[in-house]
Amino acid sequence: MRYVMVQIPNSPSPGAPVPRSVPTSADVARLAGVSRATVSYVLNNTSAVRISEPTRRRVHQAAKELGYVPHAAARSLRAGHSRMVLMPAPTVPVGALYGRFINELQWALGRLDYTVVQYGTVGVHGDEAARAWAELRPVAVLVPGAGLGPAGVAVLKRSGARAVVTIGSESVEGAHALLMDHARVGHCAGAHLHARGRRRIGVVVPEEPGLEVFSRPRLEGVRQALRGTDATVTGLPLAHDEEAAARLAARWRELGLDAVFAYNDEYAMLLMRALQDEGVRIPEETAVIGSDDLMLGRLLRPRLSTIHIELPSGRGLAELVDRAVREPGAAPETHKVLGASVVQRESS
Repeated sequence: MRYVMVQIPNSPSPGAPVPRSVPTSADVARLAGVSRATVSYVLNNTSAVRISEPTRRRVHQAAKELGYVPHAAARSLRAGHSRMVLMPAPTVPVGALYGRFINELQWALGRLDYTVVQYGTVGVHGDEAARAWAELRPVAVLVPGAGLGPAGVAVLKRSGARAVVTIGSESVEGAHALLMDHARVGHCAGAHLHARGRRRIGVVVPEEPGLEVFSRPRLEGVRQALRGTDATVTGLPLAHDEEAAARLAARWRELGLDAVFAYNDEYAMLLMRALQDEGVRIPEETAVIGSDDLMLGRLLRPRLSTIHIELPSGRGLAELVDRAVREPGAAPETHKVLGASVVQRESS
């Protein structure tokens, strides 16, 4: 004979709060005085069924009072796919400009009834990371930077991803692509400094790992702009901290440079402060230009010259994702984005 030990839970102590049951769509329907189907249509933003505005308000108010939210997994089963858009969390500092773009994109996707999830895969990259993303069964994946290959795209699509969008300097077979020409940013900066009479031009190359996908094309863009001229270009590795900037500034006059394109406004402000601490006059001895056109650069003295970058609209990218989800068999789209123009101020 076998014995099975069963533990009987203790009765709640007198005065203890009674656990509340999880509210259901049936509870919302009873409170709003409508059917469960109507609750589903309203809370899932179904456009195929016409629901009056007063009814919508009653359903939303009832759901709010009860603390009810739709079950994402159940909704995915009904739709045949999830509404999750996965964005790998950036592993490098992306800067304020890119941060604003991501915020706008997340807002726009939310308006289209998608749930945006930022997912960190520390220690895995490229196609290996794609397998980790695929485990979550997203309906779409937005991949900033480089590293994802055709095999990774295929893994994601086999797992149910209807849209894979890469954001970088190169397209990937099978994926939609937003191509960002960072060489154009450097070209604008180099041409501007040359036009201002500068001939010995330094280009800050961040030492932070991962940023080379942006910094290398910007350095090459400066070289392209000055090819065939009497100007020279010197790469300047620089970590984003005050000590590193101070060390570079201490040997500035030995380098003999009369201008610097500092990768972006954050590095430009860091280096400009260090140069001023060393007594280097800006722009008389050294012209300085950054990129991203951050407001803080306008508050410096001298005001910081910069490259104004036009990123794609977050709303436009959200619409591309939605279009790809609704038409998974359509051919991948490629869009060239990232406009660049000089904003000249006092530092150059």
